[in-house]
Amino acid sequence: MSSSKTSWLLGTLLISILCFVSWKHSIIDVRGAFLLVGRGLLLLGLSTLMVSYFYPRLRSLFSSNTRSTSEYSEDEEAKQRQKQAREELQEKHSEKAFSYQESVLRPRQESSMRKKEERFYRMTGETWKLTDGEQLGEGESLGQSAQEAVDGTPNQEAVRRRKLPESATRLHPKPEVPPQKRVVVLPEEPAEDAEGVVRVALRCPSGRTIHRRFLKSDSSSVLLDWLLKTGYHPAVYTLCTTYPRQPLVIGKDISMGDAGILTHTVLNVEGKDPSTT
Repeated sequence: MSSSKTSWLLGTLLISILCFVSWKHSIIDVRGAFLLVGRGLLLLGLSTLMVSYFYPRLRSLFSSNTRSTSEYSEDEEAKQRQKQAREELQEKHSEKAFSYQESVLRPRQESSMRKKEERFYRMTGETWKLTDGEQLGEGESLGQSAQEAVDGTPNQEAVRRRKLPESATRLHPKPEVPPQKRVVVLPEEPAEDAEGVVRVALRCPSGRTIHRRFLKSDSSSVLLDWLLKTGYHPAVYTLCTTYPRQPLVIGKDISMGDAGILTHTVLNVEGKDPSTT
């Protein structure tokens, strides 16, 4: 309001001076002076109206621009401070996590791993891996070591100095070679019409009867081989005559005829008496 009043007063004063000077020097007449005064007042009113309308808006525009610039700078500074605070906080958390891992987690993991290794080696019977062991050549003199180094290669020296367990240095007896199994081979069965042929029948404990032909000149031990072939071991079973019931005398030097087998003969397969063996 004060600025509009001041402009009105200045305008009115200028117009009055212009009208007085124009009338004094007869530049214009009285009518022209009134017209000039009216036009001046109209121009003054329009200018005052424009100034009163645009001046507040221009002022608010410039003030808002300056305010937004200051606010933007303040926001940037606040963001920078927040970012720096977050970084410092993150760094502190990282240091705490690292110290916790080094002082707590890693010892726990190492202890758990050692317990698992001990349990595994005890289960596999390799508990010697849990010890530190002994140094090779421990307790020997330097003179002996130097002499051994001169006498042989480093590998031979290490072998001599190594302390092996007694079970490794003990000489083991040579394993006994198992005796070879005797292959039972029966003589070829002669024809029925051959000279000196006898027919022998074996009555087995299972109830079956086995027949075969032999020569009187064959050794009576062939009967034991035949008994073994049929599945009855001579160490457990024996051959007996039917009548009179008695064990058959058998030997390598005794032939069938000498054993009493001169004709077709039936023999019983009987178990040996344990008290007689």
